[in-house]
Amino acid sequence: MEKVVSGIRSTGNLHLGNYYGALRNFVRMQQEHECYFFIADYHSLTTYPNPEDLHGNVRQILSEYLAAGIDPEKATLYIQSDIPEIPELYLLMNMNAYVGELERTTSFKEKVRSQPNNVNAGLLTYPVLMATDIIIHHASKVPVGKDQEQNLEMTRRFARRFNNMYNQEYFPEPEPYNFGEDLVKVPGLDGSGKMGKTEGNAIYLSDEPQVIKKKVMKAVTDAGPTEPNQEMAEAIKNIFKLMEIVSEKETYDYFLEQYNTTRIRYGDMKKQLAGDIIEFTDPLREKIKAIYGDQEYLKKVAAMGREKARASAARTVRDVRKIIGIKSF
Repeated sequence: MEKVVSGIRSTGNLHLGNYYGALRNFVRMQQEHECYFFIADYHSLTTYPNPEDLHGNVRQILSEYLAAGIDPEKATLYIQSDIPEIPELYLLMNMNAYVGELERTTSFKEKVRSQPNNVNAGLLTYPVLMATDIIIHHASKVPVGKDQEQNLEMTRRFARRFNNMYNQEYFPEPEPYNFGEDLVKVPGLDGSGKMGKTEGNAIYLSDEPQVIKKKVMKAVTDAGPTEPNQEMAEAIKNIFKLMEIVSEKETYDYFLEQYNTTRIRYGDMKKQLAGDIIEFTDPLREKIKAIYGDQEYLKKVAAMGREKARASAARTVRDVRKIIGIKSF
């Protein structure tokens, strides 16, 4: 059984893009693989969240993972900061990472541009911490989006470098996990790109109905088609894609026919889309609320994940210390 590792930053709620892009597949993966799913609260420290937000976000994400179907009995679901072996291995791996290669990563250069007043060492060594999260469990597969492919390639490089440096075949070189046709790219509401927290164009699984209605009704549209079967603008394609994902086929077909015959009323379409999204998210939202309010259950899940993750991580750190030559007298 192959080991799979995946994490999500604890900087906000999960949205429809997360759900269709990965979470549904995580539920399937936990049946077929040895899975480690974690909440990456160390990674979020690069943006300096305040203590209340940090803890609240961890609790929210944990609740949402569970509501979406992650089973803590089948998968290892844990909080990154609960595993002290992670920062230890992170330190050791940093000794074999070079400033030049870290400075050349796309993610670091983008952060330098977007937050020039907060270019901290954590941003520079982000790929090393990401690599640590993966190799500490000897994962062979990692679900990643396009924006993280370079960091996964660096993980492979760091694993290979360690093996070569110490003449050991210890760390596997993890491959990207490809969901194939099951991977759905959910567009945002702003007329461009994918749905995401940073882009501010997301519908969250925990959004209340009135919030969803407001967001959808503000979605970008155009003046409408002026001739039959007119090519759609990107923003209109996005709305139809969202409808294709959450609505009945008959509903989607009806509005597509309205568009192709130049009779489309975007206001009616967005009202229908908002209602369909609300109908889809209602059960998830109520489940998230129930789990979030059950403090004892969350503590139990976190403790179970901590125990399983630490058992795996401790073996790795113990081996790495021995390979490097760090031994107690």
